[in-house]
Amino acid sequence: MKTLLKTSLVIIVITTLGIYLAISPEDPPASQLFINAHVLTMNADTPLAEAVAVEGDRILAVGSNEAILALKNGSSIIHDLKGKTLIPGIIDAHGHFPGSGLVALTTDLSSPPVGQVTNIPQLQEKLRQQAANTPPGEWVIGFAYDDTLLSEKQHPTRAQLDAVSTEHPVLAIHVSGHMSVANSLGLEMAGYDENTPNPAGGIIVKDSNGQLTGLLEEKAHQELAYHAMDLSLIDFYHILNFATEEYASMGVTTAQSGAADTSTIQGLSMASKLGLIPFRLELWPYYDMLGEDILSGEFDLEDFNSDRVRTRTIKIGADGSIQGFTGYLSHPYHTPFRGDEDYRGYPIMSREKLTDWVTRFHQAGFQMAIHGNGDAAIDDILYAFEQAQIEHPAEDPRLILIHSQMARDDQLDKMKQLGVTPSFFSAHTYYWGDRHRDIFMGPERAMRMSPAHSAEERQLRYSVHLDTPVVPMNPMLLVWSTVNRLSSGDQVIGEEQRVPPMSALRAITIDAAWQIFKEEELGSIEVGKLADLVVLDGDPLVNPEAIREIQVLQTFVGGVSIFKRTSDQGY
Repeated sequence: MKTLLKTSLVIIVITTLGIYLAISPEDPPASQLFINAHVLTMNADTPLAEAVAVEGDRILAVGSNEAILALKNGSSIIHDLKGKTLIPGIIDAHGHFPGSGLVALTTDLSSPPVGQVTNIPQLQEKLRQQAANTPPGEWVIGFAYDDTLLSEKQHPTRAQLDAVSTEHPVLAIHVSGHMSVANSLGLEMAGYDENTPNPAGGIIVKDSNGQLTGLLEEKAHQELAYHAMDLSLIDFYHILNFATEEYASMGVTTAQSGAADTSTIQGLSMASKLGLIPFRLELWPYYDMLGEDILSGEFDLEDFNSDRVRTRTIKIGADGSIQGFTGYLSHPYHTPFRGDEDYRGYPIMSREKLTDWVTRFHQAGFQMAIHGNGDAAIDDILYAFEQAQIEHPAEDPRLILIHSQMARDDQLDKMKQLGVTPSFFSAHTYYWGDRHRDIFMGPERAMRMSPAHSAEERQLRYSVHLDTPVVPMNPMLLVWSTVNRLSSGDQVIGEEQRVPPMSALRAITIDAAWQIFKEEELGSIEVGKLADLVVLDGDPLVNPEAIREIQVLQTFVGGVSIFKRTSDQGY
């Protein structure tokens, strides 16, 4: 996503518009006591407690009600949770903040269970409604259509988007975020025609007559979307405001912007300093946009780090999306893609080029997070990192293998050996599980998607994530999916890969903190750690099948309340 702001422009425009901003995060109360709680500490030695004392932005004590109340003084604020559950703040292990805020500016094209679009005419009508309120010449953008959930079982075409408007460039972005369809004007504005060669790692799709269908995959999609998503300051403010409120209401205390470009890093860093973002941020610069500048020192990530912002992990992409047929597999897709029974998807770059990038960043001392869905892509990632480790050994690298969706057992073993840690998109079992079984992977491979239990058997530490805005930010549904592995069709997708609720909770708290080298500060309720806390209206350990019904009642970051459900005053 092309965001955002230059520092000087932000200050000038904000001053001119007279927008009120808190120039620094709110100071926490001097003393707070949380009593009569069911505390899930995520500390393996003392997993449960009754009460917590917070002093300033840090946890002072954890223990019984009696012990914590003994610390009360004249300035103490008492939070009587009346039996509600208290957990550490939720860490977004991988996502694209503030991408979910795009709904404030674009049209939602998602199908059930998220949205309402079930066919291409409905998709067209939603885009027409947006076009009617958009000046000619400006982009009309819809997000999150899913060809496999449309009744036509196909992507919309250039001609169908031309029928929406010929006066606006129109772009419909696939739910995976790895492809899109543009109308003729949009393709023209991007400089795409029948003679345009495919970019490396992408495809400009043509029909049997050599004409553009409008569908753009991977790098071809990225280049057009980057142009289309050139946002104004006011656009950014609306997106940021929507996403910030959403994340806070879901208990997220550390959000992530994976694959960030220069302006995203500059904009979000400044917004954090100005107090527009009340939680912590993980900003992962994307290798293809910033890699050479970072390695040369021209773009210094340390300029953007603070007590609330971390920019020390480099994001790399090795393949695409399995539900978009661009994930790179070792064996063909279950359903032949475009009639090709040997089709296995494709890598974003060659193994040699990936190895070069990985080795250079590894030598420079950067942590990396590499996107790999298909097992062939995971093979490439592990090969590249093994070569980097041979040349420049690191004792504790914690390379994060994002998604690891179709990781095999031998690959999990290799991850353990190399110091690689997977982050599973476990909600895939809910949103795409039935289609992975029936269309993409077939019954056997689908049952192994996001293999959390296999990782746990190997004592391979992992996190889980939602990749928002690919799916909505809903951490309790993520925990529920990791535990139950039920599809939207209410079918179990790989019973043997289920894990206990505590494991899934750890995967969004302490283990997610560990992945980004923040386990000494975040992820558990322990003395000395930052007071990032979440109050839940139910206990995830009691009824695994009901976890997704649990609501966040209050969210604290560094002892400051950033969200409270108004209907639950006093709990």
